[in-house]
Amino acid sequence: MFNLNKKIIENSYKQIIGSLGDFVDQKGVKDTPKRVANAYEELLSGYTADIEKIINNALFDVEYDQIVIVKNIKFYSLCEHHILPFFGKIDIGYLPNNKIIGLSKIPRITQVFSKRLQVQERLTEQIGKAIFENTNALGAGVVINAQHMCSSMRGVNMSGTEMVTSSLFGTFKSDNATRKEFFDLIK
Repeated sequence: MFNLNKKIIENSYKQIIGSLGDFVDQKGVKDTPKRVANAYEELLSGYTADIEKIINNALFDVEYDQIVIVKNIKFYSLCEHHILPFFGKIDIGYLPNNKIIGLSKIPRITQVFSKRLQVQERLTEQIGKAIFENTNALGAGVVINAQHMCSSMRGVNMSGTEMVTSSLFGTFKSDNATRKEFFDLIK
């Protein structure tokens, strides 16, 4: 069970800010530790989310045998290596198996996994697996295009560099024509 201890976060940020001494305006940062703790509670809320509750039986019997695509889902996450943001867009497709999922559920599923400490590769895989397994789809695919502040603000300092990851399941992985159609549709 995930248990975010906001007091520990507050105290830790007080120490971090205190280590900067007279270089910072102490009045300006007086409530910053509390604000950071509250922000982390929201930014890491994916640990307490339940996919089944998010979907909430929004699976509908529909005879549709073509790919469904939801594009340009905006997301923010925190890199588990530096606890700096990475953000971008997610494109998701699935091939229904006599059931479709409510449109709003797909972006909500992305939030469950993006609101955790993450690496983009795992995030891509987790979203795809959740869509594939919970819709009983014949196939599913996810493509994430993101910028990482850990490489833009520090380290290599390469602003604007983007990382692209994909994850494919079922027919999206095993059938070349289906895979090609998915990638053509999200271009």
